[in-house]
Amino acid sequence: MVKTETNNIKQNQHKEQTANVLIVDNDAELIRFMLEILAKKGIRGFIANDKKAALKFLEKADCDLIFTSSHISQTPDLPPQPQTAFDLLQKIKANSPELPVIMLTNDQNHKTYQKSQSKNHELIETAVKAIRAGCSNFIIKPPQRQNIENILDSLLPNHCVQTHADAQQDTRTLYRIVGRSAKLAQSVELANRIAPTSAPVLISGESGTGKELISFLIHYKSKRVHGPYIKVNCAALSNSLLESELFGHEKGAFTDACSQRKGRFEMAHGGTLLLDEISETPLKFQAKLLRVIEQQDFQRVGGNENINVNVRIISTTNKDLLQQVQQNRFRQDLYYRLSAVRLVLPPLRERPDDLTDLVWHFVNLYARETQRHITKLDPAMMNIFAKYHWPGNVRQLRNVVLTSLILGIGSTLSLADVSWLFDELQPLPEITNPNDNATLAGIPLEKIEKRAILDTLRQTAGNQTKAAKVLGISDRTLRDKIRRYRRECPLQLTKDKSL
Repeated sequence: MVKTETNNIKQNQHKEQTANVLIVDNDAELIRFMLEILAKKGIRGFIANDKKAALKFLEKADCDLIFTSSHISQTPDLPPQPQTAFDLLQKIKANSPELPVIMLTNDQNHKTYQKSQSKNHELIETAVKAIRAGCSNFIIKPPQRQNIENILDSLLPNHCVQTHADAQQDTRTLYRIVGRSAKLAQSVELANRIAPTSAPVLISGESGTGKELISFLIHYKSKRVHGPYIKVNCAALSNSLLESELFGHEKGAFTDACSQRKGRFEMAHGGTLLLDEISETPLKFQAKLLRVIEQQDFQRVGGNENINVNVRIISTTNKDLLQQVQQNRFRQDLYYRLSAVRLVLPPLRERPDDLTDLVWHFVNLYARETQRHITKLDPAMMNIFAKYHWPGNVRQLRNVVLTSLILGIGSTLSLADVSWLFDELQPLPEITNPNDNATLAGIPLEKIEKRAILDTLRQTAGNQTKAAKVLGISDRTLRDKIRRYRRECPLQLTKDKSL
């Protein structure tokens, strides 16, 4: 049987969502002790008395950490056995290799260990076996409060972050939009306003800005929340597969059509269909898509039956779709049909106020994998983050934080131990023009390139490695160009001390 302990402590509205810890034990005293610590940390605790109850919980719920006794029962009517505990551990690691598991010795056996040399040896063997089987730690009962708190701080940090919107269902986090910037707040507010309607929505923004996250928020806040939410990545499908993926196909419609298959439109009936990267669809397919959206009916590939659906369309794109229309790369009528409401997400470089919250959010998210207890963010690192232009946006920031967590050491998150990240995150060089009215029109590209290289070398006092990084080229490429310039204009370049 699994019991849920709900904490009565009032949560800070800026805290992350509660983590979930499963305790597999039937020791009432230990359970009370553990739940008290979890409650003070704002962590939700679940109790399973045996292996069967633990596996049933893990099938249905998300779990962030497991404490299990070294002796547990297979079912309530069987006595505790150490082999059962290791069977459970093996199943956990087979399904979730990165889920941390802490094993606790049986309290009654602990007293025996104190009296017997052989039992102490047995304890050591059990601990070694547990660690080899994938346990993150092995603790002798009764556990020390500070030891448990240190484990929780390391594996389940809960640093304060500001969120504009979040939702949780049972033990699962549905979405969380982290930040405090006014631009992000405007986007979230607009998403909340348009959600209750069934109007088509076009979400624009650079890659990695969170378009899919906003899409799910709109669905979750809509009247279609109990209906399906179906996604299709238009950029990941070939032209020949796109029609079959969206509309389905009948048996025998083409070579590999061995059976009838429902398409995404049919699967999304009564709910929401997300057309991710809609700009990647070919013009021929766009004509078919327009008709389906307008008529809300279609035929499967190879079929004759009209299938009626009621689907709300949300589309995303990382391109300027109106510009695509002007360049005849996207149908104008489809653009106006999809963009009844248009929502533009700002890039991360325009949301500097969100950086600190996002970094702490990713620290909270990935601490379990890296097992680092981060208490501070390096000011020098945050200064670099503030000046960087983030072409990959939030997705890139997430990967940078994860890399820093994995490769760094100590309780301060920094870039000191990841030199290549430090170099990669340097800001773009500012282009200064002594004459604001000057123009580069009509000047050959080769001359512009040569001038950029020479000016950069002067700024770096002839340091070719540094100049190459500023210019975004390799050292070898820069050296080859300099040698070519020397051959072409030996007299002019010998006067340049930077060369």
